[in-house]
Amino acid sequence: MARANKALRLAVAWLAIACGLPVVASDGVEIGKPSAMRNLVPAGALEKQAGQQYDQLKRQAASKQALGPDDHPQVKRLRAIARRMIPFVERYNPRARQWQWEVNLIGSKQINAFCMPGGKIAFYTGILDTLKLTDDEVAMVMGHEIAHALREHARERMAKNQVTQLGASLLGELVGGGRYTGAFQLGGNLLSLKFSRDDESEADVVGLDLAARAGFDPRAGVTLWQKMTAANARSPMEFLSTHPAGDNRIREIEKQLPAVMPLYDRARQGR
Repeated sequence: MARANKALRLAVAWLAIACGLPVVASDGVEIGKPSAMRNLVPAGALEKQAGQQYDQLKRQAASKQALGPDDHPQVKRLRAIARRMIPFVERYNPRARQWQWEVNLIGSKQINAFCMPGGKIAFYTGILDTLKLTDDEVAMVMGHEIAHALREHARERMAKNQVTQLGASLLGELVGGGRYTGAFQLGGNLLSLKFSRDDESEADVVGLDLAARAGFDPRAGVTLWQKMTAANARSPMEFLSTHPAGDNRIREIEKQLPAVMPLYDRARQGR
């Protein structure tokens, strides 16, 4: 019965996403409808590009002996956290069950982490070492980054950039037929894309939900951003140039806790 109910919930979520409707979970958080603009960029092509850039990044790191080996304790830790979260991703994006997920560690003082389209995750040692992150706090970072990929924020951002460049003729096609029939020029470094504040807020919410379902304490979202803010006050961080922090962000996370704490409690009880 539980398996049938889960399948029904996923089917409803899939239908909502396909129809561009808000995703309303029977429990946990509620998020708005995905942007129709993202449909202008083929998901498969973008995920392929992301995979190529990710592989290039790994090769560059390996050439500098900065790619964490499989038996590195922090690599094992990150992958264990990811394994607990990935089973819950398809409620937010059914395509994610087809992704070839990867988690790697790059030796660098950068305080940064990311998840590229297609489930390509990387953490820099700087974010783990400088902030002394607990497993719960790592899950908050990872959940946030995974959420960007699940909600296809890079795909949406790229589409908007293309619309700006191509102008009124492309908008006419979008309004008239709902899909661009020409050829989008995928290119550029996906890691350099800047997300909007709305994207960041949505990633916080979805990330909290994912982490809580996996049994990680969502209250760690508050302590994480307290650490981020304190570290940034000592030395400005590149991470916060694309991940704005502050009291407002912490308040928004706290506002979501009543919705996600029951998920965490249920996960801890093994339900």
